[in-house]
Amino acid sequence: MKKRLLLVLMISILFIGCSKGSNDIVKKLDKKLSDLSKYTIQGVLSISNNEDTYNYDVNVSYKEKDNYRVSIINKSNGHEQIILKSNDEVYVITPALNKSFKFQSNWPLNNSQIYIFSSILNDINNDSEKEVTENDNKYVITTKVNYPNNIDLVKQKIYVDKDANIEKIEVLNDKDVIEMKMTFDKIDDNPKFDDDFFDLDSIVSDIETPEQDEKTASIDNIIYPLYVPNGTVLTHEEKVVKDNGERIILTFDGEKPFLLVEETANIDKDFSIIPIFGEPYFLNDTVGAITDNSLNWTSGGIEYYLVSDVMNKTELLEIANSISTIPIMK
Repeated sequence: MKKRLLLVLMISILFIGCSKGSNDIVKKLDKKLSDLSKYTIQGVLSISNNEDTYNYDVNVSYKEKDNYRVSIINKSNGHEQIILKSNDEVYVITPALNKSFKFQSNWPLNNSQIYIFSSILNDINNDSEKEVTENDNKYVITTKVNYPNNIDLVKQKIYVDKDANIEKIEVLNDKDVIEMKMTFDKIDDNPKFDDDFFDLDSIVSDIETPEQDEKTASIDNIIYPLYVPNGTVLTHEEKVVKDNGERIILTFDGEKPFLLVEETANIDKDFSIIPIFGEPYFLNDTVGAITDNSLNWTSGGIEYYLVSDVMNKTELLEIANSISTIPIMK
């Protein structure tokens, strides 16, 4: 009996010690991130889609009062996009097309963001059931996540050292498979920014206008989604010739009808700002826009538009994520 009591006492002491250390690292991280009035992050973001993995160089800049500038460069093709939030306005700038999409959005506050400190801290503080484990002065904080556009993503593991420096974050699905990973290579908590660093006009002035090929672009191979809902089939296919390219309209009918439009992307001679509904969203190798019933994105010189009156975001994403083959243009 005494041995049993002693064993229970030892386990209790061990548990209390682990809990204290866990609480300490969470408090330390909370204070560290909450005190930041500005920062920069350099790292690599990896996103998995079935058997494909897309890797991005990510540079995040933040200045108090909700100023964000996030540069995202696809490591495979060098394609860059910039997410900018300034004066309560959100833009996704695409230098290769000499244009920007302007969103009516409260990004990055609307859901979890793997590379934004305030979002990471919110996930930690909002999860009363978070778990913390320790091993050799390294900590792993496991919390729930909020990705309303991808309900398969259910939790994240935040890896920090004893000084509460975040080293990497993994986002996992309900099968414990890692679907996103952000590795933090460099964090500067006292960067210097020019006065116009978060100004759209300043960013635009630094963009070199891409050269437009004088040849009229065409789509050599139509890309069909590899996934189509049961009871739904392709019923109509139409090619439309534009002044400077082509447009393909694919109509799918059945239990889950939808429309998929593919057209050659054009480079604007003068920088243009295009108002768009929805939220910025990572889709395969690019940042697109998602609404309750539509998705649009640009990849491989092709603009895609996917819309359905009956499917939800998760269903639309399943179709869009199956369009992963780079089309051939001529």
